[in-house]
Amino acid sequence: MLLLLYCALFLSGHLPTASSVHWGLGYNRQSPLQVPNPTGPQEVFQVYHPVSFTSKESHGCNTEILLMEHVFGASYGKPFVGNYQPPGCEFDTVGINLTVTSRGRQFDRLALMYLGDTEVFRTSTAEPMAEGIEPQKLIFDLGNLISDIYTGSFNVTLTAHFSYQENARTADIILPISAANSLSNSPSAFHVPGDNTTVQHRIPAAVSRAIVSISAWGQSQEEFWWSNGFSPDTEDFKSTVGELSGFSPFREIQLYIDGILAGVIWPFPVIFTGGVAPGFWRPIVGIDSFDLRQPEIDISPFLPLLQDGQEHSFEIHVRGLDITAGGIATLSDAVGSYWVITGNIFLFIDDKDSPAPLVMNRESEAPRVNAPTPRFTITRSLVQNQTGGNESLAYCVVAERSFSASSPRLSWSQTLSFANHGIFNQQGCSQVNQQHTSGNFSTVELEDNSISTSTLFEYPLVVSSTYGTTGNELTIDAWMERGLYIEATGGPGISTYTLTSGPSQLRSSQSGTAHYQSVNGGNSSSQGDTMHDFESLRNGKLYKRSVRAVNGGMAYDSDPNSKTMGSPSHGLDGLGRDSVRSMLGRGPRHLS
Repeated sequence: MLLLLYCALFLSGHLPTASSVHWGLGYNRQSPLQVPNPTGPQEVFQVYHPVSFTSKESHGCNTEILLMEHVFGASYGKPFVGNYQPPGCEFDTVGINLTVTSRGRQFDRLALMYLGDTEVFRTSTAEPMAEGIEPQKLIFDLGNLISDIYTGSFNVTLTAHFSYQENARTADIILPISAANSLSNSPSAFHVPGDNTTVQHRIPAAVSRAIVSISAWGQSQEEFWWSNGFSPDTEDFKSTVGELSGFSPFREIQLYIDGILAGVIWPFPVIFTGGVAPGFWRPIVGIDSFDLRQPEIDISPFLPLLQDGQEHSFEIHVRGLDITAGGIATLSDAVGSYWVITGNIFLFIDDKDSPAPLVMNRESEAPRVNAPTPRFTITRSLVQNQTGGNESLAYCVVAERSFSASSPRLSWSQTLSFANHGIFNQQGCSQVNQQHTSGNFSTVELEDNSISTSTLFEYPLVVSSTYGTTGNELTIDAWMERGLYIEATGGPGISTYTLTSGPSQLRSSQSGTAHYQSVNGGNSSSQGDTMHDFESLRNGKLYKRSVRAVNGGMAYDSDPNSKTMGSPSHGLDGLGRDSVRSMLGRGPRHLS
């Protein structure tokens, strides 16, 4: 796996950094193509806008340094710990090249990189084939498991290329919302539920804008939260497929400042490279599974409250739904186990040489927050067969929420909508989820009532999976259509959500079919046919690419400069899933 990330990020003391269109994801599958099958290692990749390491100024940096060279074998609780020392030349952009190779049998694994207690980026690994600022403490966490079944170690090389590209403004100060474990050479992510996510920070009086980015992704019981059922239904099909995961398919990430709700995130449904059916994701991985975005909340309306010279609390919560037998839904206090969470507070100072403003009365300067309770509509229908067993279950969640916070100078608002229609058939052996999430975040300068920043997004998703048993054989048949659409005007700096500065547009969609077969609980293979259409506009440059993979090899790539054509076609090694739910990729299966 070769992962190329583009970041003008924390390595310099800063962080790096698409009109709503109705989604109609086309599932227009042509007949299967013949795919070349050479030997050799296979490159697994994420379709994305090309990156450049070329420096625009001759006097600036144009140098590369090695940050890490390490093998992650049995590495749970054993991150790589090293030292980061930036070069002495002038730079404003840092490109990270992460190369991961593996040979053997292994799950996809979550990886996180920190400078001190601050998360820089988050990624995941591909499932391998049997063939093959100032000086800071660098911590790279890639928890892996080695046993007689899971044999693949991850050989990781991390380099950073420093250049000067006259890039957009980056934050003047970055404060982490994390577990702050770097002093003990440990990763600093919170695990929710379980950890107390509250941190204390003092905000300088000279700050004029403040943005919080949140990195939150479900694992284990929460990895496929979008397919979860209602908690009262988790044992409806226990005798056929095992216990289901609960708290509904709805999730909300909440940010609190001094106990006041400051904004929410409705997450993008990432599907990692082992998810649903492995045949979908080779060699094209799922949208954003190698480069996980961090949605942003503008907390600038809270600055008059925070700039009193005192410490203030920042806390992140993950909420699902508690649903009564009468169909009443309320936000839950907890979810399943577990979510991996960090946050970063990006602070911008307009004029570093200007005197600090006078501290106002804290009570009179509290932001005006309008946060009505979300509106939920819930439906549920359980059908039994003639013998009294549960045959099918249909359920639906529709949600709407608005939020706003304002100070005398600035207002930030959110409008969000969500719908998930799910159905289990064949006594739980077949499941379909159709989900759509959309939202609009905007910041308004109140002096002239003009929108200074605006971000619109849509996350459509349809996933169907069915398993069958015949003798000693287990199978999965699955299909999916999904997408990510973003349009943003740009904010005060480089966005951790759009991964660029200024106006940008992104439209990324995938569709495909996959089949998985396991015999005697061991020998297994997977086939798939996946299309990915990608279009982005950033920094005034338009990039389009369409790719198709069939049975693990590249069948089509519209990019003439691509090096992916000719990737090998392989069966996928089985991992001995311990239950039908685990085999489907929607039950407890591994610690990612």
